Amino acid sequence: MSLPYTCLIVDDEPLARDLLRDYVAKVPFLRLYAACASSLEALDLLRQHPIDVLLLDVQMPELTGLALLRALPRPPLVVLTTAHSSYALAGYELDVVDYLLKPITLDRFLRAADKVRERLRAALPALAAVPAPVPEFLFVKDGPRLVNIRLADLLYIEGLRDYVALHTRQQRTVSLQRLKTLAAQLPAGQFVRIHQSYIVALAGIEAVFKDRVQVVGGRLLPLSDTYRPLFRAFIERHHLGPE
Repeated sequence: MSLPYTCLIVDDEPLARDLLRDYVAKVPFLRLYAACASSLEALDLLRQHPIDVLLLDVQMPELTGLALLRALPRPPLVVLTTAHSSYALAGYELDVVDYLLKPITLDRFLRAADKVRERLRAALPALAAVPAPVPEFLFVKDGPRLVNIRLADLLYIEGLRDYVALHTRQQRTVSLQRLKTLAAQLPAGQFVRIHQSYIVALAGIEAVFKDRVQVVGGRLLPLSDTYRPLFRAFIERHHLGPE
């Protein structure tokens, strides 16, 4: 298993699948492999491809989520999703990581994702004991040249459709790539997404307001409702206590 962890969604409700797709996209250490509309479709996929995390609805036609789970000889880590609390005991007996009651909020999903990450880390104690080296630089293409960006100087990254603008203490560099692609290259714990178009560096934050984040130099960046729970959880882990 390696980062990001592959994730499979199984739910017969299209709106539920779309919501979980959106939530998975907000978690840097998860990567959506596929979203299945039935347990039978998922069973066939799971027999052919290794999956790290299974987001599994309980009540589905033909084959329930619990029946699917029991049919797997070596199931991945499972987070059950259901509108009924009566399946909690069955989930406990099947050693699921978490049990999410619909409607699922982003904050609750993020807590479940953290449990998944801790379980996967615990499964690899030898690797977890040796921290991966934290990169100090990031090379990005700016036209015909490669620019070396020192991460300690990077204040925030702005998404501009197919481009990103990297704002450091000294300069602004524009590179042809998507914000999500660049986000996957950033070291965990140092950067956080606050808006569909903005990622900020923890070290570059001067102040936090209700719907704005102020970075070094006084620039105010928007803090969207979508990313506010993730941002609050991030800064609380780093003892920053916003209003």
